[in-house]
Amino acid sequence: MWLGQLTFDYLALQEAFKELLHALDEVIQRMGRLEKALVEHAAVHSKADLIRVLQSLRGIGFLTAVTLASEIGSFTRFRSPAQLMAYLGLVPREHSSGASTKRGTLTKAGNGRLRRTLIESAWSYRHRPAIKGELARRLEGMPADVQLISWKAQERLHHKYRRLVFGLNKHKNVAVGAVARELTGFIWSVARTLELPNAQ
Repeated sequence: MWLGQLTFDYLALQEAFKELLHALDEVIQRMGRLEKALVEHAAVHSKADLIRVLQSLRGIGFLTAVTLASEIGSFTRFRSPAQLMAYLGLVPREHSSGASTKRGTLTKAGNGRLRRTLIESAWSYRHRPAIKGELARRLEGMPADVQLISWKAQERLHHKYRRLVFGLNKHKNVAVGAVARELTGFIWSVARTLELPNAQ
């Protein structure tokens, strides 16, 4: 690590820095142990298949999939993607008066941890659709319908991001919020292929 190569003129400062560096190294090692234990536990957990299928989507890695599976539990409690979107606070506020309806910012109601996680995931859809690297590995052996949903998500969400940012001149954060909302629909779809195979 390049930090270990830093030197300071004063001995006290060097010692203090060395202790801080040691504390950082301990944190990194602890995180590694916890992640290893989490991988081992997730592989034999009752949600193992759900965690695996959620990772078929771009931007949904292992930790995000574990977070989704543990926070949501069963996707069957949401009858539609719109219910899940509302649960996550990813729907716009609405003010109605007579015949006029105005939509505002996201409600940010519900599960804030998942909402922040999905907004982070949504940033990956800025990039052109592609199946390569880690995503290609995660898609290996996935059912054809799951792979199709994954590809449709890439095409639709990338197009949506570009249309909002470059076509409608929306701020990137606004566009990513909208992408996260639609990503939630694709998450619901892939989860339902596993939990309710006859519901498609």
